[in-house]
Amino acid sequence: MRKVLELGASTGRLTHVERLPARPGRRVEWPGWMSAALVTAFGHAGIPAPWAHQAEAAELAWAGENVIMATGTASGKSVGYLAPALTAIMDGATALYLAPTRALAADQLGLVRSLGANLGPPLRPAVVDSDTSFSERASARRHATYLLTTPDMLHYGLLPQHQRWSGFFRRLRFVIVDECHGYSGVFGSHVAQVLRRLRRVAAYHYGPAGPDEPAMQFMLASATISEPASCAELLTGASAKAVTRNGAPRGPMTFGLWEPPLTGTRGVAGAPVRRSAIAEAATLLADLVREGTPALAFIRSRRGAEAAAAAAKARLTEAGDNELTHRVAAYRSGYLPEERRQLEDGLRSGAITALAATPALELGVNITGLDAVLIAGWPGTRAALWQQAGRAGRTGRDCAAILIARDDPLDTYLVHHPQALLHRPVEATVLDPANPYILRPHLCAAAAELPLAGDDLTLFGSAAPGLVAELAERRMLRNRGGRWHLTGLRRVPLASLRGSGGPPVRIVEESTGRMIGTMDEPSAHVLAHAGAVYPHQGDIYLVKSLDLGDSVALVEAGDPGYVTSARELTGLTVTAEHRRSDWGGASVHFGEVEVVRQVVAFTRRKPDTGQPIGDEKLDLPSRALRTRAVWLTIAPGQREELAAAGVDLPGAVHAVEHAAIGLLPLVASCDRWDVGGVSTDSHSQTGLLTIFVYDGHDGGAGFAERGFTAAAQWLRSTSLAIADCECGTGCPSCIQSPKCGNGNEPLSKSGAIALLDRLLAAAPDPEKGATPAGGESGGRRTARLRGDRAVP
Repeated sequence: MRKVLELGASTGRLTHVERLPARPGRRVEWPGWMSAALVTAFGHAGIPAPWAHQAEAAELAWAGENVIMATGTASGKSVGYLAPALTAIMDGATALYLAPTRALAADQLGLVRSLGANLGPPLRPAVVDSDTSFSERASARRHATYLLTTPDMLHYGLLPQHQRWSGFFRRLRFVIVDECHGYSGVFGSHVAQVLRRLRRVAAYHYGPAGPDEPAMQFMLASATISEPASCAELLTGASAKAVTRNGAPRGPMTFGLWEPPLTGTRGVAGAPVRRSAIAEAATLLADLVREGTPALAFIRSRRGAEAAAAAAKARLTEAGDNELTHRVAAYRSGYLPEERRQLEDGLRSGAITALAATPALELGVNITGLDAVLIAGWPGTRAALWQQAGRAGRTGRDCAAILIARDDPLDTYLVHHPQALLHRPVEATVLDPANPYILRPHLCAAAAELPLAGDDLTLFGSAAPGLVAELAERRMLRNRGGRWHLTGLRRVPLASLRGSGGPPVRIVEESTGRMIGTMDEPSAHVLAHAGAVYPHQGDIYLVKSLDLGDSVALVEAGDPGYVTSARELTGLTVTAEHRRSDWGGASVHFGEVEVVRQVVAFTRRKPDTGQPIGDEKLDLPSRALRTRAVWLTIAPGQREELAAAGVDLPGAVHAVEHAAIGLLPLVASCDRWDVGGVSTDSHSQTGLLTIFVYDGHDGGAGFAERGFTAAAQWLRSTSLAIADCECGTGCPSCIQSPKCGNGNEPLSKSGAIALLDRLLAAAPDPEKGATPAGGESGGRRTARLRGDRAVP
């Protein structure tokens, strides 16, 4: 790794290096209530005694507390929740383990089975997911005492059929929610309601607990996050104790920030093109193979992971190192279990020393022996960054991790401002269980499982009574004997936990009838319209037609030699203003909006530079989205001053909108594709120069509100990201957007800096709060604005 770091320093690509010292571990005694058999089982698994945080979590749980462990990667959180859970199982209870992915559940099953070899029949683990056969599921219902599943299966399979699982729920003592930092935004808000439904069902089957009978408890495990106790309460609806002091050891780490160089090629609007993070990661992987350094590169997409592995092999071949190519492999979701295990075993044994992997490897795969981790592009949160970087150095040896910047405003900002990355706490989880678009279908699902009573509405939050009344007016719920029942006339389909609701659009190969994949309906307008080039798992398809009535897009395999991007018109109406903060003549607002979007055309572009080579009109219906937004305005006098100084105002507001969307993940745990924006130098409703950034999900997801709360920090970072970019007039690293509905026109880099200077001139201290708005905004006029889509 030393040669790689020296190369980066000599070429200027390595923008920052930080040395993170080693941390010693602290072992303590096993809790006295654990059986000798369980202590022996852990000992045979290579765990002679717990680390301090493991014992602390176990003691709190055994004392009857809900617990969240928020400690770093490789800190052994599983021991903290397995000790009390397995002890309870040996006493006749059951435990439910929830994982965000099936791969993580499979790895947890292996660990529990290895412990069970020394514990005997009371411990009967079983996995129930979408791949589980009918006979295996029936066996799990009858016999499982440690049930491993996903929130999706709990939502679709277990809770609707809870009467068939009554034996398991009657004895349920612990619910383990693993990797809970991943439950954020809309997905996290759905999972929060699923867990509230679980509490109802478990309480129904368990019955009233006596004074010496412990009720069901939650144990949550997370990477390091801010405000873990609040996160646990948002997810479960119950208070929890947080365990945050990590007692596990860590070896010394060198952490580097790396910016790929500009290539000299010109892309959209003549902007310079930077070498991709994937290409840079492939080069570094090849160099590390030559050094003999075991390394892992995290790549965001499955296609990217395959491309990085292929490029690393090609680089070795070009250099005459053919004998080393077998040491490079790709790892992604979608592999068969035996393929995945073979790759993991190869990495552990040293047969493979360089792996290009998607974040599927981040969850639950315990691979030791890595000395280097490459992270190709900001992974979305500081928690995810340290989760991935923590894959290196598990043996206690000196190790290194490098974040390689993508051509993206946030990545550019972070590699030039290490203090924002390395010296700030990790993010708090952002979710909104009270979102009516999320809560409404879960109230229907809960009523179908068990009629809703008054106490249940308290469990689901303050918004529940009003929504129940609304559902009764729509004849979806009926009050009988003081309880709300789902009517037989309306069997509401269960909501999708990971999508925007509604039936998915099927992507079908026209010539064979084979289903290629699915996507949600809003995304289909943008990505699967007639004439779109649709990439899927390394293959290229051309969309022949999109039938929204039948929810199907017909495609044919083949690469036409170009890529496509949709052009979209956006209208936005402010329907309510909830909060406002005045910054001199500028102001920041938060409230509810209605966004109307329509894809009207698409552009064919050269795949290497993004240059347009032709447009074609489309005839697709408009879609309305009621959501929440943060918006920024400046006073008329400030606008006139900027215009008098020669600032291109349409280009400036558009550029600030793009860059602000790109930097929002710095303060909110979201991806830029989770939010959208519109901007205008004179909005018909506010009457002012206005920039909107909105949540791309019905009812909102909490991202825009977080942007309002941290607006000063967010916009200062946005200004720095634009100013620090080495391009002259704007590029994808600062103000261009990959999802722009207007072809990245017009844009003005210098104008964006001037506009942000004006916005921030009287910005308050970020620690101070904002003032409530003076009521709902007036008017319902809809403006046609320059807009950038959010794809849920």
